[in-house]
Amino acid sequence: MQRRQMRLLFFALPLIAMVIHRAAPAGSAAAPAPVDLLVRGGTVVTMDGARRVIDDGAVAVKGGKIVAVGTRAEVERRFAAREVIDATGRVVMPGLINGHTHVPMTLFRGLADDLDLNEWLTKYIFPAEAKNVTEEFVRAGTRLGLAEMIRGGTTTYCDMYYFEDAIADETARAGMRGVLGETVIDFPVADNKTHEEAMAYVERFVAKWKNNKLITPAIAPHAPYTVSEAHLRNIREFSRRTGATVVIHVAETRKEVDDITRDHGASPFAYLARIGFLTDKMIAAHGVFANEEEIAAIKRAGVGVVHNPQSNMKLASGVAPVPQYLKADVSLGLGTDGAASNNDLSMWEEMDTAAKLHKLTSGDPKVVTALEALEMATVRGARALHLDGVTGSLETGKRADLIVVDMDDLSQLPLYNVYSHLVYATKAADVRTVVVEGRVLMRDRRLLTLDEESIKREARAWRERVARSLAPAGPAGAAAEAGAKRPPARKTPRRKNRRG
Repeated sequence: MQRRQMRLLFFALPLIAMVIHRAAPAGSAAAPAPVDLLVRGGTVVTMDGARRVIDDGAVAVKGGKIVAVGTRAEVERRFAAREVIDATGRVVMPGLINGHTHVPMTLFRGLADDLDLNEWLTKYIFPAEAKNVTEEFVRAGTRLGLAEMIRGGTTTYCDMYYFEDAIADETARAGMRGVLGETVIDFPVADNKTHEEAMAYVERFVAKWKNNKLITPAIAPHAPYTVSEAHLRNIREFSRRTGATVVIHVAETRKEVDDITRDHGASPFAYLARIGFLTDKMIAAHGVFANEEEIAAIKRAGVGVVHNPQSNMKLASGVAPVPQYLKADVSLGLGTDGAASNNDLSMWEEMDTAAKLHKLTSGDPKVVTALEALEMATVRGARALHLDGVTGSLETGKRADLIVVDMDDLSQLPLYNVYSHLVYATKAADVRTVVVEGRVLMRDRRLLTLDEESIKREARAWRERVARSLAPAGPAGAAAEAGAKRPPARKTPRRKNRRG
């Protein structure tokens, strides 16, 4: 009898356990789900639709995608990660978006300054490019630019240069996100000597990178004054056929406006609208000269515009109508332009400048607020690059592009308004950690995907080569040669300066 009871109990135990499990309260705690990365603590500045700022927040990442954003307590209750980044006392925010640059031109940094755009391009930059730009040059300059951008918290950038396939290769290897445009221009350049060669290159380039997670391949006609109408129409059709993004300089200087108006009977934006070039695949760099009618056309077409305040100031190109763009809700981003005309790739400086410049020129201290400047470098900047479904804010479903920013420098204390501090007080050196597509590219100020010391050695070697190539080219070349022959500076111990 006892043995029979024991046998019945043995068979009944699983059924009892099942009944108990089903009767458990609905709110009982389940085991946390596994994720790849958890960034916890700190203030999470989401830049989402509600512009939520979450104190003691957290972001969970799996498969390169954000799977949760919320308070630390609720996210940690739901998820457990293999890798954890403690952001306590810091800001967690979307990575910055540099909407316009020419990344290999870091190797021309400081080559020619204090000139207007036309003289700077025709007398110095174009000749320097003709003598120096090779795929080797492009790769070295790209690595230097990528390292600088990652150091400063940029996670996505839009480029226009030559040998763009090599730029894409270096960018993907470093783990950054890029909208990368192969330049098409109506004179022989380093990689392609004719329009037909350039278009064939772009065809291969776009096909190769089209479905890459990090790289958006694009075609980049230089400008309406360097690409003929027939070729612009050809590029427009290529974009329609392939879906490729189009990156172009537009309405950057008064001279451009005058020349295009003289040659085509319309200002640059009006001329491009007339030939059907304004589309929702287009990214227009600069847009310094645009009237209300043109701004309305830009908005209707879905064109992204990228404001480059420091470059435009340095070249005395003019001041873009940013308050008008914002009022019309144009997709407006921020860019540094190339390091040869800026002379750095810091988006923190661009945000600060953009906010202050337009207060000065408009006479209204309320225009381009700190929040609006931050939007142009994040969520609105993503819209300008047609990547708003991918990046630009910390939201469930978007790719995990985020940065952790120190907020304890003397110049950042005390903290009352996080937007104000990020735009007006924070510097590139305050960026602590950088994540793109869920991969940590920099942790605690140490680059993980690029060799900083070898990049520096390479840049110094290219400086000597560029200087020698320009030596016979007049006063600027002679000055460069003199600099190249200058004896090396005596090495002295470097002071530790986190903003240096």
